Amino acid sequence: MRKLRGDFLWGGATAANQFEGAWNIDGKGPSTSDMCTNGTHQTPKRITREIEEGTLYPSHEAIDFYHHYKEDIALFAEMGFKVFRLSIAWTRIFPTGMETEPNEAGLKFYDDVFDECRKYGIEPLVTISHYEMPYGLTKAYNGWAGRECIDHFMRYCEVIFERYKDKVKYWLTFNEINAGTMPMGNFLSLGILNDGTENFTDQVDIPQLRYQGLHHQFVASAKAVKLAHQKYPNFLMGNMICFMTMYPNSCNPDDILETQKQMQMRNWFCSDIQVRGEYPSYAERFFEENNIQIQMEPGDEEILKEGCVDFYTFSYYMSNCVAKNPTGEETSGNLMGGLRNPYLESSEWGWQIDPKGLRYTLNAIYDRYQIPLMVVENGLGAKDKIEEDGSIQDDYRIDYLRKHIEQMKEAVADGVDLMGYTPWGCIDLVSASTGEMAKRYGFIYVDKYDDGTGTLERKKKKSFGWYKKVIASNGEEL
Repeated sequence: MRKLRGDFLWGGATAANQFEGAWNIDGKGPSTSDMCTNGTHQTPKRITREIEEGTLYPSHEAIDFYHHYKEDIALFAEMGFKVFRLSIAWTRIFPTGMETEPNEAGLKFYDDVFDECRKYGIEPLVTISHYEMPYGLTKAYNGWAGRECIDHFMRYCEVIFERYKDKVKYWLTFNEINAGTMPMGNFLSLGILNDGTENFTDQVDIPQLRYQGLHHQFVASAKAVKLAHQKYPNFLMGNMICFMTMYPNSCNPDDILETQKQMQMRNWFCSDIQVRGEYPSYAERFFEENNIQIQMEPGDEEILKEGCVDFYTFSYYMSNCVAKNPTGEETSGNLMGGLRNPYLESSEWGWQIDPKGLRYTLNAIYDRYQIPLMVVENGLGAKDKIEEDGSIQDDYRIDYLRKHIEQMKEAVADGVDLMGYTPWGCIDLVSASTGEMAKRYGFIYVDKYDDGTGTLERKKKKSFGWYKKVIASNGEEL
């Protein structure tokens, strides 16, 4: 079997709004995620238009990486990380998104973080916008629905590119940009807050507005890539897709056509534009049938063509089954669920565990685009228990990750060009969909709980030592 490349980028992934905390410290402004209350698997989190006294907002403290970054990066280095995926909080740099001058304290924080990574030989992989645009832009323009956001985003990119040009080589423009193809993506990804929306999982949806906002993100992403290619030739620019692998529920041709249609608009649409530089032909019928008319400005099509990404990254957690007329047991998942697959087991949160689906997905993506790929999110959310001796025996997590790494190696043997792997939430952090701490992904346990209490003490889980060996052996010792 073909081995992983010698310079394979092993590491872990996080997001500013889910682990930094310090939400209003050193000049940081409120982001969209700072306006979300806590929730559970059963009770959706709420979006509030103002901060409510006495209400818990999990992102406000999160796990306080802001004050623990040295300790946390040292732990990542101890595991042997080659790369650390993190995001910059846009509102640390531009508190409302509309300032003309950046906030120096915010810039300095990331200087310190990147310097700490460099100290240990860890490459930062930076997501420019990860589900937390300035709330000021939501209030001013209804988020990305307003084309004005493109210029504000570009000013932000110009500042961070110039500031960190010698410290950061790998960049991703928008996290899981295809969240914008779903109603929940309104506020989560696009910062769109329509009248009447309060429930995070059941937002008031105007598809025309949502897809127009997505178009503005495509233009902004392409402009950022173009700027990087022109001014910073050492940068490698990637996209980031939430890949929701789908299988037909039966061999009924109706189920197969429905699966193809959903795969196109949920999984391929955004990356076809970001990798190939133009809207795909199948989108025309979708827009026609849903009364969506994308308003393009002169030059937009050229910009999309000139701003194609260098590598493709994605999250992979589970797969789902699709039927034209769905009947049967439903499952949940990352951004969307589907019908239960009788051949698979599920996590505590009802996400189906499908390691072979990762091999299938890697092959499908590489066949389509032939550019290097990176799995930048993958992992098992679970309730971890501290044993009487203080240890955390998370063998279920080790088992999940082992099986997925085995399938990555199979995909490489199939001929896929895979450049790295950063499991999600390498240190426990706040869940994006529910705002919970109980759904833990990390190799490092953080003493923080759903009610906001906890000492924030860091503790290694059993998976910490396991992953260290995996990295040291370049995936040979699983």
